[in-house]
Amino acid sequence: MISTLLVANRGEIACRVFRTCRDLGIATVAVHSDPDAGALHVREADAAVRLAGAAPADTYLRADLIVAAALAAGADAVHPGYGFLSENADFARAVLDAGLVWVGPPPEAIEAMASKTRAKELMAAAGVPLLGPVDPAAATAADLPLLLKAAAGGGGRGMRVVREIGDLPAQSAAAEAEARSAFGDGEVFAEPYLERGRHVEVQVLADAHGTVWTLGTRDCSLQRRHQKVVEEAPAPGLAEELRAELDRAAVAAARAVGYEGAGTVEFLVAGGKAYFLEMNTRLQVEHPVTEAVFGLDLVAWQLACAEGAALPPEPPAPTGHAVEARLYAEDPARDFAPASGVLHHLRIPAAEGVRVDAGYADGDAVTVHYDAMLAKVVAHAPTRADAVRRLAGVLERAEIHGPVTNRGLLVRSLRHPEFAAGAMDTGFYGRHLAALTEPAPGEEHAAVAAALAAATARAGRFGAFRNLPSQPQTARYGDHEVRYRQTRGGGWAVDSHPEVRVVSAAADLVRLEVAGVSRPYRVAVPAPGAVHVDTPAAAYRLTPRPRFTDPAERTAPGSLLAPMPGTVVRVAELAAGDRVEAGQPLVWLEAMKMEHRVTAPASGTLTALHAAPGRPVEVGALLAVVQEEARP
Repeated sequence: MISTLLVANRGEIACRVFRTCRDLGIATVAVHSDPDAGALHVREADAAVRLAGAAPADTYLRADLIVAAALAAGADAVHPGYGFLSENADFARAVLDAGLVWVGPPPEAIEAMASKTRAKELMAAAGVPLLGPVDPAAATAADLPLLLKAAAGGGGRGMRVVREIGDLPAQSAAAEAEARSAFGDGEVFAEPYLERGRHVEVQVLADAHGTVWTLGTRDCSLQRRHQKVVEEAPAPGLAEELRAELDRAAVAAARAVGYEGAGTVEFLVAGGKAYFLEMNTRLQVEHPVTEAVFGLDLVAWQLACAEGAALPPEPPAPTGHAVEARLYAEDPARDFAPASGVLHHLRIPAAEGVRVDAGYADGDAVTVHYDAMLAKVVAHAPTRADAVRRLAGVLERAEIHGPVTNRGLLVRSLRHPEFAAGAMDTGFYGRHLAALTEPAPGEEHAAVAAALAAATARAGRFGAFRNLPSQPQTARYGDHEVRYRQTRGGGWAVDSHPEVRVVSAAADLVRLEVAGVSRPYRVAVPAPGAVHVDTPAAAYRLTPRPRFTDPAERTAPGSLLAPMPGTVVRVAELAAGDRVEAGQPLVWLEAMKMEHRVTAPASGTLTALHAAPGRPVEVGALLAVVQEEARP
């Protein structure tokens, strides 16, 4: 029996595993990097061990340090979570060699599925349907479009879609470089890219006694940068024959490698057919939707299987539908650029059937070193429509004060007609992102509320309101200008928005009436530089603007500034004086486990290139300068 468990991970998944451990009476041990010294998973553990440093390569990816931490803390078992070392066979062996219980599949099963190319060969021998591989060196225009994928990893790293045969060499080189940087292995393979395919997966759970459960399907088709954003169980709209085929293929995959514990077999579904993608030999981020539908605790079953327990012959029957949304600190309107900073306030309204798995709490810092996911929000209901509506509602009413998030994108995605009909595919955001990231309607009225709340707060600091009209004042938030004044008797008039009647105004709550309908606007300014305005139907993050631009903030034309804090991983093989084309990648930044390209803003001459591989940069740092060529 496991008595003390170390979780070789951080954030949300560490907190999730700790929760089950508390229910089972198992003591917990956290590991943490220096930036995570005060993180939520550290605060929730019974004990914690420091991993000196910040970069994952120096901390959460150091198998030797983690095994030593487990032994030092008196743990008798290790749970890897997901990501980091969770699918590393050598780490699993090191845990077992140290005399500890490994909460995961046998190292041999991990190894068999670690390389996607070798896994596909194994699955073909087991009779699992596959997409035919394409040799990139021999590919022709008839093979397009192609999907390039890293053989040794996942999470969207090292993936490229190639639509023009002339782009294949450069895209292959870029995919290999990213794969080598992320996984230490530059092997890349190619397969046909199905434009309207769906990402459907099957949860499996197996014990050491020969029983293999399949726990239904999940649809994970809503993805950005080949990384999942919204997941649900069961996958909607699948024919029963296809569901049965997916179950058979998943069991065949698990039995082919002698699998034990929780795992996921992923498929691409198109044209009524399913094709094996890969097997994730770990717990998935989206496991809560399966837990909700089947009424199970998959972490508890992982622990039980690791202790040698036998599964019942059949799993429980599923009930209802569950949908999960991943709340990220990122800006979808800026190509999903990750955001960092202090999360001042996070509140997801309580509702029946709603579960929140968070890795952060009020006051925690979101850093550039790790994944940008703040929390997962899951809704379970009798029907899919009920679950989707419930999830969209709680996300819409959530209060999130701090870095910019994808909350608005999630709400709009859940309410999009294509998603509501269950007709989405992996190209959903490619088709709809521009419309889904348009400014939220009503933002100008949120700006009015912010201006009046600030004016009320100022008046409160300087004493009671005068019973006299004031001179007109101006406030700017983003692209919105608000002109307002205090009227005789202490009321307010908004000259820039005559359609608005101010019902009441306080420093944290303003009520405005428009077209005969009044609404409350809750205003918070947790730190300089951002104003958060929450309403029952929408939330806004506004940036106050000064009347005049600070000369110190002006930059030379053609300056390429870092859009986020991060680390330079690559720079173009160019020198000052070289000609560049508009949109040509010049610098590659890595932040929050994602790679971002900084491109030339116009065609012209590269006059300076300040970035260097391995160098950390802050947001706004000058990376390069391009002198735009004269227009004819």
